[in-house]
Amino acid sequence: MAEEEKGFAAEIVEVRPRKTGVYGEIYQCLVKILEGKDAGRVILRNLKGPVRPGMVIMLMETEREAKEIKPKR
Repeated sequence: MAEEEKGFAAEIVEVRPRKTGVYGEIYQCLVKILEGKDAGRVILRNLKGPVRPGMVIMLMETEREAKEIKPKR
């Protein structure tokens, strides 16, 4: 039996209004880590697909954080 890859549960706290990606399909979201060594930490992540505040997602790792998108001048 192969070993399963495990992730870390995280809850979407806030969906930022700015989108990124070539077609605008990537959302920037603040997520709160629910388990693991970083439990309780809130980080900024880029997520693809339908996202809403309160959804629970699985992250493969919790160390990386997305850079905030700055509006063009």
